Amino acid sequence: MPIEQEARQVIEGLYIVGFEKTLGEMNLVKEVTSEDGRLSIILASAALEDDVKEKIKKTVTIATSKLAGIRSIDVKFVTNAADFNKIKNVIAIMSGKGGVGKSLVSSLTAIALRRAGHEVGILDADITGPSIPRMFGIMERPGGDESGIIPVKSKLGISIMSINLLLPSEDEAVVWRGPLIAGVIRQFWEDVRWGNLDYLIVDLPPGTADAPLTVLQSLPVSGIIIVSTPQELTSMVVRKAVNMARQMNKPIVGVVENMSYLYVPEIDKKIELFGKSRGEEMAKAAGAPLLGRLPIDPELARLCDQGNIERYNGEAYNTFVQNLSRTLLKAKK
Repeated sequence: MPIEQEARQVIEGLYIVGFEKTLGEMNLVKEVTSEDGRLSIILASAALEDDVKEKIKKTVTIATSKLAGIRSIDVKFVTNAADFNKIKNVIAIMSGKGGVGKSLVSSLTAIALRRAGHEVGILDADITGPSIPRMFGIMERPGGDESGIIPVKSKLGISIMSINLLLPSEDEAVVWRGPLIAGVIRQFWEDVRWGNLDYLIVDLPPGTADAPLTVLQSLPVSGIIIVSTPQELTSMVVRKAVNMARQMNKPIVGVVENMSYLYVPEIDKKIELFGKSRGEEMAKAAGAPLLGRLPIDPELARLCDQGNIERYNGEAYNTFVQNLSRTLLKAKK
């Protein structure tokens, strides 16, 4: 094996305490070259603090000095606006209607993928109504410098970026016009150092206007999950989102019906509070599989309020997870 390749393998495998990732997973190793026993290593700064850079430099130097034939090691950090990110799949969670649970489905989708061992991030594109940080119990601000922003990690290791993490308080209203909102969404894609991700989940705001249009036009969306509820009014509005996805030539990979029913264990009965399920009907209209019918679950609501959504489990959710896994696996083939 060439010494450059051997050195890169060693460097990319180094674990960085505080980020809970390796240098390879953070996509920081930009270049490794060798000449006459002199090893030159270039790492991306990616908004790292100076003391962190020094620790990384020392760790890299010690690790690579053990390689045969190496006489000197030069480690440099570069700051540039180049794309540090390697994101394999971008999944947008969409619905033409507000209040159907897009943020909830976004969070549960990310959790399912993370539990399956994937590297996952959530881009909260609902700029005027962000709720992702609260559900995950995240209140700290992201780090960053002129090279970009580092998203905040959840307890399970999901990378999260939301406007609420940048505001003075989570109650601060975002009173912005469409072009400014669209600009922030693009910044969350271009200026956040996501690193290596298997899936980036994008939580879209309701409607078919500026914000969803920006995501579908500016991001390499590989699939869309449509969220609906049983009401006829909701189904009518959600069909607009389905038509928008088709007009933008973006594949719909599945449909989720939220608030489908309330299960009352005392009488072992499912009560359809909002009417008969329209999940299959909506899935047929979207030309995609029905991934799941999620109930109104008081336990889930309690965990979201406590910032502990990552602890959630349930029979309906497990069915959704199984269907999601099969659908995404099939989409890869």
